[in-house]
Amino acid sequence: MFYAFLFVLIIAIGLSTGLYFQMKASRGQAEEQQKLLNDYQFKVDEQEKLLNDYRKLEKSYDNVGEGYEQALQNYEKLEKEANQVKSLNESLQNRCNSLQTELDTEKENNRKKSEVIGQVVKQLLASVKATGDTQMTALVYKLIDMDDLQANLPPIDRTDNILVAQVSDEAIKFSGVENSKHAQFEYHVAPDAAATMLSTNKQKAVRVLTHLLDNALKFTSEGTITLNVSIDMDKMQIIYAVIDTGVGIDAAEAENIFKPYVRLNQFFEGQGVGLTVARNLAHRLGGEITYQPAASGTGSCFVLTLPM
Repeated sequence: MFYAFLFVLIIAIGLSTGLYFQMKASRGQAEEQQKLLNDYQFKVDEQEKLLNDYRKLEKSYDNVGEGYEQALQNYEKLEKEANQVKSLNESLQNRCNSLQTELDTEKENNRKKSEVIGQVVKQLLASVKATGDTQMTALVYKLIDMDDLQANLPPIDRTDNILVAQVSDEAIKFSGVENSKHAQFEYHVAPDAAATMLSTNKQKAVRVLTHLLDNALKFTSEGTITLNVSIDMDKMQIIYAVIDTGVGIDAAEAENIFKPYVRLNQFFEGQGVGLTVARNLAHRLGGEITYQPAASGTGSCFVLTLPM
């Protein structure tokens, strides 16, 4: 009986020991499996993260690709527009060159025509002067005025070297101002101007001053017409000032009097071109004509300046 109990106890102890080691082994396997599972889950998480990063990169790449494609399309569009603009500019440049050539040709033709007409008129003027016919001379000068009425004509060559007083002396003669029956004429040449030489075109300079004297005669029914000649050494200019005590000009109309065919007073004869021609010629001689009210308060003062 004792031996039977002992045998059963030994078997129980053996089973218990086996079960213990079996449970211990199972627990170790479970821990190992859990560790493997954790490692696997970690790798899965890492792969998921990498997959998400890849998807983000892929999306970014797609966006970049779309942006690049859009930029490429815009570039191609801009390049096309640039080529169109370039073609248009070339076309416009060619047209401008063609127009410039036509304009140069037209200017040259006009210059040649003006030279021919100028020579004919010059010969005609010389012939008329020789006859002493003042009416014919006046008509020839009116013909010359119509040619000089054009604006933006080329500068006039200043090849005549003359005394300053020669211009005023001849203008007085041509205008007849010193023989006026209704206005007294006064003529003053400053001493330093009297001995000064002037480089100009004598005929044109005389014509400018004649127009100013004619204008003073026309609008001065009584009183005085004065011609003062002086010199400004600082500016190297000769100054011819024509002062009258006539009807004068309203300040608001002062600049309009130099426009062609403007007649501020319809009661006086004339075509309204004299002052326009005078200023055009003055500009072409390198000078200027300005208007200012007379210092006396009545009448007008026209000042012609010419470079020495």
